[in-house]
Formats: sequence, structure tokens, C-alpha cells
Amino acid sequence: MISQILGERYEVQHQLGKKAGRRTLLARDLITGELVVVKLLTFDSNFEWDHLKLFEREAETLKSLSHPSVPRYLDYFEVNTPNLKGFALVQTYISAQTLEQHLKAGRSFTETEVKEIAKAVLEILIYLHGQNPPVIHRDIKPSNILLSDRSGNSVGQVYLVDFGSVQTVAATEGGTMTVVGTYGYMPPEQFGSRTVPASDLYSLGATLIYLVTGVHPADLPQKDFRIQFEQATNLSPAFTNWLRWMTEPSLERRLTSAAQALQALEKLQTGDNITGLAVTKPAGSKIQLTKDTDALEILVPPVGFQGSTVFMVLFAIAWNSFILFWTINALAAPFPANIPFALFSLPFWGAGLQMVYSVLSPLLKRIRLRLDRQQITLTWEMLGLKFNRVPPAPTQEITKLVYVPRTFTTDLEGNRVEISPQLIIWVGVQKYQLGGKGGFVESELEIEWLANELSNWLGLPIQRE
Repeated sequence: MISQILGERYEVQHQLGKKAGRRTLLARDLITGELVVVKLLTFDSNFEWDHLKLFEREAETLKSLSHPSVPRYLDYFEVNTPNLKGFALVQTYISAQTLEQHLKAGRSFTETEVKEIAKAVLEILIYLHGQNPPVIHRDIKPSNILLSDRSGNSVGQVYLVDFGSVQTVAATEGGTMTVVGTYGYMPPEQFGSRTVPASDLYSLGATLIYLVTGVHPADLPQKDFRIQFEQATNLSPAFTNWLRWMTEPSLERRLTSAAQALQALEKLQTGDNITGLAVTKPAGSKIQLTKDTDALEILVPPVGFQGSTVFMVLFAIAWNSFILFWTINALAAPFPANIPFALFSLPFWGAGLQMVYSVLSPLLKRIRLRLDRQQITLTWEMLGLKFNRVPPAPTQEITKLVYVPRTFTTDLEGNRVEISPQLIIWVGVQKYQLGGKGGFVESELEIEWLANELSNWLGLPIQRE
């Protein structure tokens, strides 16, 4: 097709790409003299009507967009020659290589450069998803992101191209959807013909993982549908967690919008706290926290003796002494009259043992919250005994991380009542609680610190209530 003129105006220079039913050509506009990109959809043996629907949607979408980092619509016409029949879409030509080409040429990217690329693409996505209706790209990958040469301290100008898989929310209403995208960069929901703006975030995250590892995500190991990229990189923990958050298989746990993802990324770059909560272990805290990429464990030590328990200690001693005296005298009575008197003491022994537990618990009981990639457990440990406060549950089923700050309310008598701060991990209908009534941690600063640690490790945003 070299030198062939299409639409009586565009002279083909050479072919840029080809896939089933489509060709992408570099051509020269004979009127303006500028280079342009001509995308052809041909009626050959590979043609399907869905291809035409997507092609027309791409043309209509580009016509409605106006962004410096997105190709500009120029022309659309029918091609009808003896050896070629179909449609052509003409758009501006961007003189830059794809991220795929940069990597194959041996270029490597620092963490700072990858963050800069991420920021640029997120700004494009904010524009696209902000359209009415929102425009979802559906095929973000290294070969669809162009990067110009470095300029000063900048990584280069970033462009998002190839809107051949684009979807608008309006296009999905009341109709069927075509599954498109590229394996390894598609989120799980896209395989089920369901895409939302957060689907583009997953694809961008997978693309960035390719940049930092040099390996296509489909070739990296996976566990519970989660890309296991950590061992192949040397990234900061904060950026690693951000990438996990972007590529979270569950829509409910993934970053929900490009604006939210950009805000979180900018906070990482400035070192600011994303949540506004305490991010370091408070001075004097005795809570032990250990973590790595595979597990996080929080050990809350015994509270220790408190002056407020003095009355309870004395009352427990008096109560149990009296019950012991009663039981001894009851058993000393003639048989069988002693049996009813001895049995009568059992409920009182139950209350007495509960008092003993209440006294010993702050002195001896430790709380252990452990999360690994398989499950979450919350264990009480005392006098060598261990039991689960809440049954263990799969970590991947964690849906929410809720922080409730210290608040005050009024009871029925008009008295001001303090509500302790709480940190709740929801796994389905089960909750694992630190803080609040029965929550073991009373310090608000410790609750805030643990909330941030769990948020970073889980890649799950903190919800305030």
C-alpha cells in the first residue's frame, strides 16, 4: 500500500501495525503536508460486525475529545477501491515511541520516573472519566502509551492512544458488551463484560508493574488473582502498596477513581499522610507490630495493674472467700442433705470466677491480630491458653477498614458519655475490632497508627465513620 492515496487526500508512507481486520498506517496529508495516522477497518475474512461497532465508537469518541495528550480526530470516510473495501479513521500523528518500544530498546525507568508516568496517565484518565458519559479506555497497556524523549528533568511527554476498545457508560445501557482488552492488563470484571472507570486503574497499575519489572504481568506469578510483583522489584514500601491498591482484583477494595489514585500518589511523592491520621508509633506505646510483604502481626500486651481495679480485687477476694467458706460448711453437713447446699453455691462460684478473670485479664491477657495472604486471626492468650475471639477468615474477603474517632454523646439522662475510638476490620459480616468497647486498645494515637499500618499493608482505604 506504500504511496497509495486514500480518500483522495492521504498518501500512505508505511504500515505502523496490523491485527485481525485492522491496519494502522502512517500517511501524509497532501493538503496540509502533515503526517497523520490512518486506521483502516477492512471487510475481509476476519470482519465481524462488532468490529464495525467498536470502530465507529472510536471515531465518535475521538471527535468529542479535546486533550493535548490524546490523538485528535481529523477525518472519517468510506474506502471503496477494487482491492480494498472498508472504513478509514484519520487522526493526528504523535512522534513518540511506546513504553513497550522503550523497554525493548533497553531503557529502564526509576521509581521517580514511573511515578511521573503514572501521574500523567491519571490526569488523562481524570479527563476521560469526567466526560458525560464517562469514557473508559479498556485497553491501557505499554503499547498504547507513548512517551517522548526526555526533556530536562522530565521523563518525557506522555500520550494515551488507540481508542479502539473504548466504551462509554451510555453504550452499555440496555445492550450487550464486547469483551475487549489485553490479557495480563485486564481486571477480572472485564472478563465478565463489566467495566467501570476503576477498570482503567487496574490496567494502568499492571502497565506500571511491567515498567518496574520488565516482565509482562501475565508472565508474573499470581495468587488469588493478585499479581505477585514485589519480589521482582526494589520499590519503596509506600509505592509498592499503592501499586497493590491499583491492581486489587476486587473492585470493592481497589481505588475507585483516577482522582483518588492521583491524590494518593501525590501524597506519596510529598511524603504527606494520605489519611491525616498518626503514621508513626506513638511514644511510649507497648504495642508490638511486625510486618513484611507476606504477613502483618499486632501484639497488644497486658494492660497491667490499674488503680481503678483495687475495689474489684478486694470485692473478688471477699466474695470468693465467703463462697469457699459456704461450700466447705455445706459439704461438711450430713449426706445427703449437704448436696443441695453445695449445688446452691455453683452460680455464686461462676460469678466469683468471672470476677477473678476480670482481675487477672489486664495483668495476663495478650491480644494477637495476625494477617497473612491466606487468613486473618484474632487470638486471646492467657496462662498458656489460646482461643480465637472471632473465627479465622480469608484475608481476600476483607471488605472494609473503618476508623471511628473518639466522640461524645448524651445518654437518656442527659449525661455526656465518651465513645472510645475504634478500628474495625470487616470480613463479610464478621468484624475484627481494636479499640472501643472490648477492643483492647484505648489510645486514639495508637488506633490511628495501626489504622495506617493496616491500610498500607492491605492496600485498602481507611473509611471514617
